[in-house]
Amino acid sequence: MFLGPSAAVLVLAAAGCSLSDDRPSVPVPTPSAEAAAYCEALHEELPETVLELERSDPSPDSELTAGWGDGAIVLRCGVPRPAKMDDPQSEGVEADGVQWMLEEREGSGPRFTTTYRKAYVEVTLDSTYAHDITPLASFAGPVSKTVPGKF
Repeated sequence: MFLGPSAAVLVLAAAGCSLSDDRPSVPVPTPSAEAAAYCEALHEELPETVLELERSDPSPDSELTAGWGDGAIVLRCGVPRPAKMDDPQSEGVEADGVQWMLEEREGSGPRFTTTYRKAYVEVTLDSTYAHDITPLASFAGPVSKTVPGKF
């Protein structure tokens, strides 16, 4: 059977429309050139699995973002310094030598942001990991290796 040109275009358009990107979407940071260089190096060092979750980077593709478990764990590098860091009551945790500030998010899991680094690295966890900082240990080595401390 031969499809005329307009029918073929419709078939191709329909096929193209049926493809979707089911990856979670996250905002890509816009860091300084210096911070972006650290983030690109970090991207190369990130693990393929975290807590047995396979790496599945969010959309859009960027060397400044990474993900595991279809959005269960999301890392963004080069984020702005969180205003919460000015709060003397803010909570922090340490994982394998890397300091992280904790922010509780209403209706979802926690957000952690590195402190005392030349680029801020943010990790968000879904509520499944609300009381588990184990994922941060997976990032401590790569962060220490690629993002220098400020002091």
